[in-house]
Formats: sequence, structure tokens, C-alpha cells
Amino acid sequence: MIERGNPVPSVRVKLVDANGIADTTSDTVLGTGLVVLFSVPGAFTPTCHVNHLPGFIANHAKLRAAGITRIVCAATNDHHVMKAWAEATGALGKIDFIADGNAELAKALGLAKDFSGSGMGTRYARAAMIIRDGIVDNVFVEDAPGVSASGAPAILMALETANS
Repeated sequence: MIERGNPVPSVRVKLVDANGIADTTSDTVLGTGLVVLFSVPGAFTPTCHVNHLPGFIANHAKLRAAGITRIVCAATNDHHVMKAWAEATGALGKIDFIADGNAELAKALGLAKDFSGSGMGTRYARAAMIIRDGIVDNVFVEDAPGVSASGAPAILMALETANS
């Protein structure tokens, strides 16, 4: 699993943002500025849709005020699903989305998790990280169901601690 001090891997992904959909690489998306990347098992899935993403939308301004230059959500869904989710939640313009349909970035980060028992294949573990100019500052991985360590409030607390 990726750790503090590791560079972000370079993997081909699709970026979904306010400008549309673009082919790019993970290091291009995550490599400049102070970035929060949070990963979810799936767009529109209950915990992701009701608890994880909404916390980042609600705390967007606070995260920006704390120095975050970009907030990015990654999932193994295709770019069509990610775009529909971004639009349905009103997140476009606040949060950018990485569509990692083949879980290549999830695997490169060490965050791939087997959800085959639920019929969902390889997905991301629920996690978040703070990345400074392409180098990981902190990694937060949930060790139980729900959103606590990887939610926006925990990221804000980590940023406050780092800045004090």
C-alpha cells in the first residue's frame, strides 16, 4: 500500500470534471499543489453516496481555506457513471473524479479490494490521502464499515494538526 513519502503512481485514467471527460494520467491529476484524494467502493452505492461524497461537498470551502487546491474522488466505475454521479450530487466544479474502470490506479496505490462476494469485482478500499506536489503526506484507510478516518472532517483535522 502506498505510504507517506511515496510518489503518486502514473496510471492512465479518465478525469471527469467541470470541463467534461478527458484521458490523462493519475500523476497529472494528483501531482500539483495540495490535493485530497478520496476513494470509494462505488458511485451511487449507499455509504459512498449518502456519507462519503456529501461530506467533501459540504466541506469544500473549508478544505480550500485549509490550503487544499484540488479535491479528487476515485472509483472503479466507468466515466459515464462517474459523470452521472457528479452531476446528480452537484459536485462538479467542487470535486474532480477519477474513473478507474479497470482498477489500475487502485492496484498501483495498493487500495484494490475484492468485492466479488457482493458481485462487484475489484473496487477501491474506502480511503483518503493528502498529497503535496505528487508526494503522499498522509494516508487514511477505513478499517471498518462506514466513514470516519477517510471523511472530510478527519482530513480537515489532519490539515489543522499539520498546520499548527
